[in-house]
Amino acid sequence: MKEYIEQNRERFLEELFSLLRIPSVSAKPEHKQDMYLCAETLAHLLLEAGADEAGISDTAGHPVVFGQKIIDPKARTVLVYGHYDVQPVEPLDKWAHDPFDPQVHDGAIWGRGANDDKGQLFMHIKAFEYLVQSGKLTHNVKFLFEGEEEISSPSLPAWIKAHKKLLKADLCLVSDTTMLGEDVPSINCGMRGLSYLEVKVTGPKKDLHSGHFGGTVANPVQVLCEMIASLIGEDGRVTVPGFYDEVVELSRADRKLLGRAPFDLKEYKEFLGVRELRGEKGYTPLERVGIRPCLDVCGIWGGYTGQGAKTVLPSEAHAKISMRLVPGQRSEQITKLVGRHLRRIAPKCVQVEVTPCGGCDGFTIPISSEAYQAAARAIAEVYGKEPVPARGGGSIGILGEMQKILGIDPLLMGFGLERDTIHSPNESYLLRQFFGGMESIAKFYEYWD
Repeated sequence: MKEYIEQNRERFLEELFSLLRIPSVSAKPEHKQDMYLCAETLAHLLLEAGADEAGISDTAGHPVVFGQKIIDPKARTVLVYGHYDVQPVEPLDKWAHDPFDPQVHDGAIWGRGANDDKGQLFMHIKAFEYLVQSGKLTHNVKFLFEGEEEISSPSLPAWIKAHKKLLKADLCLVSDTTMLGEDVPSINCGMRGLSYLEVKVTGPKKDLHSGHFGGTVANPVQVLCEMIASLIGEDGRVTVPGFYDEVVELSRADRKLLGRAPFDLKEYKEFLGVRELRGEKGYTPLERVGIRPCLDVCGIWGGYTGQGAKTVLPSEAHAKISMRLVPGQRSEQITKLVGRHLRRIAPKCVQVEVTPCGGCDGFTIPISSEAYQAAARAIAEVYGKEPVPARGGGSIGILGEMQKILGIDPLLMGFGLERDTIHSPNESYLLRQFFGGMESIAKFYEYWD
């Protein structure tokens, strides 16, 4: 495929840019028409690449793109999953250029969605195009691209259940994850789940003068901070009773296998801009983000935060809290557990409301499977190094749902890197990863026979 890439390099980039220019931000209602435009553009690209059929289908939310090419009903079928929605771009002033004006410089594609996930799903379309054009396609291929992954895929499970027969496949192939490094190819063999909630702490019925009432009326912001601080112990473990009850502890052999991933602590800290790391004692940094659960405050607010001084004792305070979960833990159960704990530890001087904000369960993939081994062989041939197994710290909630509904395992052939700063300003995707991913995907089909 390397020669095919060279011959079509500029066309590939311009076709990708046609997607990147569309502000398909699923979280914002004002982009509803952009979501349809992006979905229609993807369906058109699938047809041009050689799909027998491709189109969009309405859901309760944003549309789904489905396409397929059936070579032989008896042949193995690959279901390619990806998402065309992107994260909001704020803060805009942190971007070096318009996030929806994609550019190529410094060996990378720059723009919102360059990596997550338009750039990565686009690799599959072009690998498929090559296989069709060269007469090397021996598998049935189905494509499922959704527009709600960045908002936890609320509409997709129902759509999948309603189209279970249409989506029948032997494997779900996904590129929406990262490798450990530019020179350390890897394949994710599992991802964490997620539990997310919002906490509201209310004290007095209105904001008060801090001079007249400070020191005698509980300050909701301070109470909330005290409650949050109590959720993590000195050993880095979550203190919520029952939080670890269903955590599956990895064996020493499995930890050793995952420990093959090279890790430079000094380089890691320099990349992050921190002097020291914190986390659960007894585990390495990579284990903490791969095989252990955690709790983090994603946002906290209350009171006066404008310019200058306003001596106010606020009436209420808010926080958004996420828990990353490992296989064995159930999102719904953890959400109830943590919510109940927060209400229990709240002092009587305040009222606490906990609102669930969605979540998903984690999953693992057997590295002994034929599909994993085929992917490892393909990546090793392209990168010149055998990929190491890794656990993804993030979550792609819908994959666990698809695994349950369709009865197929996901294979995570992701080619992003941490340097790509997905979800942040100045998102990018290295060209060598973009084209190397196409080549690796095409070879996967060859080796998964």
